[in-house]
Amino acid sequence: MASNGLPSLGRVKLTDLMPSEGLPSDSYKLSATTLSQSFAQYSAAIIQFPASDGPLLRSCLESARLYFHQRPSYPAAEMIHTNDSREWCKTSGYYADPQQWQETYDYRPGMTPSEPNNTLEFPPAGLPDVFALLGKAAREILDAISYCLNLRSSPFTEVLDNVPLRSREVSSSVLSVCCHARPSFQGAQHHNLTNQEDGPLVMYPEQDHHVDKSLVSIVKSDKAGLHVRDFHGRWVLVDGDLGPQEAVVFPGLALYQATAGYVNPALHRTEVNNLQGNMYGRFSLSFKLMPKSMSSLSCSEMRAAGHGVEAQFQLPVPVDDFMQRSHPTDQLFNRQSFQTFTFPTAQDGSIKPSLRRRKSNSRCKPLPPSKRLRLEAQRVLKERVQEIADKKGIKLRFCNLRECESHIHALDSPCANIRMEIKWPAGVPFVHPHDLPNKAKISFLEAYEPGWTATHDMDLSPTEPGQSSQHSANCN
Repeated sequence: MASNGLPSLGRVKLTDLMPSEGLPSDSYKLSATTLSQSFAQYSAAIIQFPASDGPLLRSCLESARLYFHQRPSYPAAEMIHTNDSREWCKTSGYYADPQQWQETYDYRPGMTPSEPNNTLEFPPAGLPDVFALLGKAAREILDAISYCLNLRSSPFTEVLDNVPLRSREVSSSVLSVCCHARPSFQGAQHHNLTNQEDGPLVMYPEQDHHVDKSLVSIVKSDKAGLHVRDFHGRWVLVDGDLGPQEAVVFPGLALYQATAGYVNPALHRTEVNNLQGNMYGRFSLSFKLMPKSMSSLSCSEMRAAGHGVEAQFQLPVPVDDFMQRSHPTDQLFNRQSFQTFTFPTAQDGSIKPSLRRRKSNSRCKPLPPSKRLRLEAQRVLKERVQEIADKKGIKLRFCNLRECESHIHALDSPCANIRMEIKWPAGVPFVHPHDLPNKAKISFLEAYEPGWTATHDMDLSPTEPGQSSQHSANCN
């Protein structure tokens, strides 16, 4: 762990994570940094909604209390939760798990739940508004994570639901209203909160910990009890001091897969021993931002940004298959963490992205226009090559710039082999287009990067390859 880590769970204002056109503001960079560091250290963070959203969250929790209080002591057999992973995107309405002493109502837009006798279900109030609030927040948090990983903006759009949903579409994301340890619920007979000899016991559900398969999860509870395992393997209470407009956010397994393991998922569990004497139980709102079932989780965006992708993440994984398979959690915490991609704070308090910019140095001159043009063409070309390789199921190893320059004409170079394997068009630059004149680079960008123009304040006069290499060496 870095010595300048956060002393406690990071708190981030949602309004500071709202992106805007142009350069990122200092508040956005600071909030994104805090979010990334908190995820790296604690696998969770606290998100602060505007004060005007506090009454909505509070009223929905109050409505949930009344909803579960009027439920029967023991649910019908059809409502017993079977934990069938094949139904991951179809859950809706009320169901219960007596073994876990938990009741849940799932709100999923596009699906109308009903009782076993085909009567209409009356859900807790305010769910559509809370779903919209938490869904928008989850997407903005996901974009902030993408910013910290140096990915392009909104890189997960293809795997997310349409906004708004189209005709006859059913939401993949879900808002779960949960009730733990309701005393009148029949499941209570399986759990003893006290031991006559030893006094109060710390009790968790039968399953010691749980990992959401979401991209991002947001949880708002009315009582403390949510514990998340931090970077050191310690269990940390994350909702002990939440304000009325605050909620806990943590990453899930789908984000772990889509970022090639750079963002670790949160292992969490719920404590219910502190509910003795409570006549209602513990209530929470849990929003899970889920990928679409017909999409695939691919690490192409990570490759395009220059991140290393291990063999287990090389091939795209269909979301439906990913959700139905089991995922052992004992190997999730031995990887490089997302903390590598946070932004250090300078002495003057400003935030300087370490991925994009090095410290100012009087001997380091700005990159010449031809070098900037070459790097832009190189980035776009890598993305296009990777897209072709992903479709063909080909694993790639790109040359670095120095390798490419040393064996540009060799027949056995990695670039040459890949070029032949994916049948790359002859005469089109591959991976490192450093051997092209500037006009050819511009033509390539205009053809393969929609919306790109030469109006980037670049001097397009020819320069010798050695000049740009020398400038680059002086800056390292």
